[in-house]
Amino acid sequence: MKNFLEKLNARFDSWKNKPLIKGLNITSYVFWNLLLIAFVVFIALGLFAGGAGAGYFMSLVEDQEAYSKAEFENQVYNYEEISGIYFDEGNFLGEIPARLERKERPLEEMSDHLVNAVISTEDEYFYEHEGIVPKALLRAVYQEVSNSSTQTGGSTLTQQVVKNQLLTNEVSFERKAKEIALALRMENYFEKDSILEAYLNIVPFGRNADGRNIAGAQSAAEGIFGVDVSELNPAQAAFIAGLPQNPYIYTPFAQGGEVKSDMEEGLARMERVLGNMRDNEFITEEEYQAALDYDIKANLAEPQGSIVENYPYLTYETQRRASRIIREDLINKAGEDLDSMSSEERRETINQYQGQAENELALGGYNVHITVKKNIYDAMQDAAANSQWYGPDRQVEGSVEQEQVGAMMIDNQNGAILSFVGGRNFDQNNLNHATQSYRQNGSTIKPLLDYAPAMEQGVVQPGTILPDVPGDYENGDGSYKNYGDSYQGFVSVREGLVESRNSPAVRTFERMEKETARQALLDLGFDNIGPNEPYPSAAIGGLTNGTTVETNTNAFAAFGNNGEYNDSYMIQRIETKDGETIYEHQTESSDVFSPQTTFLTIDILRDVLESGGTASSLPGMMNFGGDWAGKTGTTDDTHDSWFVGFNPNVTFGIWIGYDTPQEVSNYYKGLGYGARTQQIWSDYMNAAYEAEQESEESVFGLDDRFQQPDGIVRQTICGISGKLPSSECADAGFTTTDYFNEQYVPTETDDSLERESFVTINGARYQAYDSTPSEFTRSGVSVNEDLFDVENVSEYLPDEWQNVAPDRQAPDNGRTPSPVANVSFSGSSVTWSSHRDGDIVGYRVYRTNGARVASIRADGTTSFNAGSGSYFVTAVDSQGRESGQSATARRYISTNDGGEENEDDGTATEDSSGTNEEDNTDNDSSGSSSQDQNESDETENSSDNNNGQNENNGENNNNSSPESSDQENGNDTSSGSADNDASGNDTEDDM
Repeated sequence: MKNFLEKLNARFDSWKNKPLIKGLNITSYVFWNLLLIAFVVFIALGLFAGGAGAGYFMSLVEDQEAYSKAEFENQVYNYEEISGIYFDEGNFLGEIPARLERKERPLEEMSDHLVNAVISTEDEYFYEHEGIVPKALLRAVYQEVSNSSTQTGGSTLTQQVVKNQLLTNEVSFERKAKEIALALRMENYFEKDSILEAYLNIVPFGRNADGRNIAGAQSAAEGIFGVDVSELNPAQAAFIAGLPQNPYIYTPFAQGGEVKSDMEEGLARMERVLGNMRDNEFITEEEYQAALDYDIKANLAEPQGSIVENYPYLTYETQRRASRIIREDLINKAGEDLDSMSSEERRETINQYQGQAENELALGGYNVHITVKKNIYDAMQDAAANSQWYGPDRQVEGSVEQEQVGAMMIDNQNGAILSFVGGRNFDQNNLNHATQSYRQNGSTIKPLLDYAPAMEQGVVQPGTILPDVPGDYENGDGSYKNYGDSYQGFVSVREGLVESRNSPAVRTFERMEKETARQALLDLGFDNIGPNEPYPSAAIGGLTNGTTVETNTNAFAAFGNNGEYNDSYMIQRIETKDGETIYEHQTESSDVFSPQTTFLTIDILRDVLESGGTASSLPGMMNFGGDWAGKTGTTDDTHDSWFVGFNPNVTFGIWIGYDTPQEVSNYYKGLGYGARTQQIWSDYMNAAYEAEQESEESVFGLDDRFQQPDGIVRQTICGISGKLPSSECADAGFTTTDYFNEQYVPTETDDSLERESFVTINGARYQAYDSTPSEFTRSGVSVNEDLFDVENVSEYLPDEWQNVAPDRQAPDNGRTPSPVANVSFSGSSVTWSSHRDGDIVGYRVYRTNGARVASIRADGTTSFNAGSGSYFVTAVDSQGRESGQSATARRYISTNDGGEENEDDGTATEDSSGTNEEDNTDNDSSGSSSQDQNESDETENSSDNNNGQNENNGENNNNSSPESSDQENGNDTSSGSADNDASGNDTEDDM
C-alpha cells in the first residue's frame, strides 16, 4: 500500500508543472487529497464490515458442534426408515405404521433421469461447488433484507441434507449460518455421489396413493407411480424432482389418498423441471416434448391399502410386542433399576422409554420376523369374517355390540403363536380379544388348577371318588353348586372332569395345600393373580383379574408338551436394516407336571370329546381326525363360553362373549352356546386344516398320538377311600378301575366300610336298630359321613349304590305311631296316606281277621294290590313300635243273576269289640244265608294261611344276603304278600 501511494504522488508531481495543471494547482491539490482520503476510508469501512460480518457469523455458529466424519455418518446417513414385518415363512407382511414412510436405496439403483432432474432443478453447480454457492447466498441475503417478493433460497443439495438431518426448519440467520458451516465441513468428508444419495433418501415428497406422508425417492416412485425408483421415465422423474420445493402443494394426492381434481401447480412445476433438464442437455428436445405429452394423472399409482387396513390386529400386536422388547433393551442399556423406584416413578420411567421404543421401531428401519403362519392366519380371518354361528347383536347404552370372539393357536413344543383371531371387525372394535381382553375362564381352569396339580401331589387319581353335592367354600365365602343344580352324589375324578361338575372340582382343590395350587397357576403363566389368590372360587373359574385367551391356551399347551411349559411368543427376531440381529427369542422350558400326571390328564380330557363328555359333538364338526383332547368352559353367569382343544403338536383355544359382560344366548340358530362355541372352533380349525393341505409339512401332525409314559398302570381301587378294595367295597359298588401313576398306587386295603342293616325314611337312608323289624330293613354297607365331610350324604347317593347307607342312626320320636289315615280301595289296591311321623320305617296290611298279608317299606309306596275282602293297615316305626289298626277298607266281588260281576268297595270303622259294623250291616241287609257267609269266611282263612307262609319266607330271606332278600321280596309281591305291590312299585332306591 505504501509503494502504491508513493508512485501515485510521483505521478502527481510530474503533472503539476504543466501549464494547465499549474493553473489549477491549488484546486487540484485539494481535490485529489480529498479523493485519496475517501478511497482510504472506503477500504477501511469494507475491511471493518467484513470483519464485523465474519465476527457475527462466528458468533452464530460458535455453539454448533464440529462433527467428525463418523458423527456425520451417524447423523446424516442414519435415515428415519420404516420397519417391516415378515411372516414365519419369510413372506413380507407390511410396514409398521409411522408418521413418515421412507425406504432407503443406493444411488446406483436410482434412475439417471431422477438424478439429472434433481441436479438441474435444485443445484446445477452441485459437482463444482464446495458446499455453498456464494452468489446464490448473496442473492438470497439481499432478497431477505429487501423483503423481496421473490425468494430463490440459495441452498445447495449439501445444505438441504444438513438442514433435514442435522438442523431444524427454523427460519433464522443462526440456523442458516450453521447450515453453511456444516455444509462446508461435510464436503470435506464425503464424495459428491454420497451426498446426493443422502439427499434422495431423506427429502420429503408429499403423499402417496394411500394418503400417507412419504420421504425418499423409492417411496415416492412406489407411492406416486407404482414403479421402482430405477424405472422412472423423464416425465415421472421430473414430477418427483419438482416436489421437494413445496411437497404438499405439488403432490397429486389429498390427505385421504384421493387424487386431487386440480393438479395444475404440480404439472407446471414438472414442466419447469423438464425445461431445466433440456437446457442442461440431460434430455433432447424430442424427449422433452414426449415428456410433456405424458399423462401423469392416468399413470398415478392405485391405493395399495396399508398394513393396518389389511392386517390390523396382527400389525398392532406386532408393534406392541416389538416395542416392548426394544423398551426393555433401552431400559437395560440406560442402567435403570425399576425395582428400586416408587410405583409412580416406575410408571413414568416405563412410559418415557415406551415412547422412545415406539418411535425407534417405527422409524428405525427394522425387520421384525414373527412366528405367525400366513396361510393359517389368512384362513382363520376368512372363517371369522364368514362364520354364521355368532350370537345376536345386543343394545348396550344406546349402541350395538356384537358377540365377540378371541382365538389363539400355539405350537406346543416352543410356545410360538401360529395364528390368532383378534375379533370380528377391527373398525368397530380394535380390542384384541385374543391377547388383551381379560375374562373369567370358567371350567377350563379345572384341569389346570384342580385336577392336574392334585394328581401331581397324589391327592387324587382318575378313579378317585368324590362327593358330587352342593356345598360351602371352606373359607366361608359363599357356596357352590353344579350347573343346573343337578348332582350324582358321588363321581370319579374322571367323570367329574369329563362332565365338568363343579362340586368335585372344588373338593379336589380344597384337598390341596393353597401354595401348591398357587404355584401351579404361576408356573402355567397366570402371572396377574393377586397375592392371596387363588381363592376356592378359582377352582371353577373365579380368578379375580380373569385371564386372556393367549394365557389360557398356552397353559393347556403344556399338556401337549409332556408337562413342560413355555412362554408364548410372537416375535421371533428383530434385525436392523443392515441384517444385524438385535433380538432373537430363546425358548426356555420349565417342568410343571410329570409325564405321568400329564398323560392322566390328557386321557381324561380325551373323554370330553367322547359320548357323555361336554364336547361330544365336536368330532362330528371337524373335517379332520387326530388324537385330540380338550376342555369346555362357561362362567356361572354365562357371560363367557370357552373351548380349548389340543393334540400332540398344537393347542387352539377360543372364547366368545360380549365386551360389556352379559349373558350369551343359551340357544341360537339351533345350537346352545357351548355347541356354538365348538362349532366356531371347528370352523376356524377346518379352514386352517384346508390351508395347511398345501404345505409340505403340516404343523398339525394329525398322525401323531399322545404316548403313554412309563410309570402308568391300570388299577382297581375302592374309589371312596382310594385304597385297595375290600369285599364290602366291591359289594357296595365303590370299586373303580382306571389309570394310575404307579407312584401313587395304594398298598393298603380299605377298612372304612362295615356291613349294616339300614332302612329308608322319607327317601333318606339310616342304620337300623336291633329292634327294627327285619322285614323293613335291607342289608348293605355303611358310609362314614366324616369320610367326605358331607352332610346328608344319603340324599345324594347314586342309583347304582343301592346297598349303601351313611353311618347314622334312624330317627326315633319315642312314641307309638298313631293309626294310619285314609285307608281305602282304589281299583284293586288298598291305599293309605303316608304317616306324619318322621320315624316310620314301613306299613303292615292285615285282613280283618288279623292275618297279615303284606309288609310295605316306607320308601314312598302307600298301596297294596289286594284281592277281595276287608283290610286294615298299621304303621311301624324305627324301634318296631306298631300303631293301632286303621279304618277298614273292603272290596267284594259277586255275580248277579245276569252273570255280571258287581263290585262293592267300602271303608268302615271298627267298634270297640273289634267287629266290623259295616260288615255286619251289609250281611244283614244282604239276606245271605249263613252258609254263604261261612263259605266266604272259609275262603278268607285259606288266603290268610297262604299269605302267612309267604310272609315268613320273606322274613327268613331278609336275614340272607341283600341280593336274595330283594329277590324274595319281589317274589312275595307277585304272590300278593310281599313288601311291594304287584304292580311293580319297587321303591328300594330313592334319590
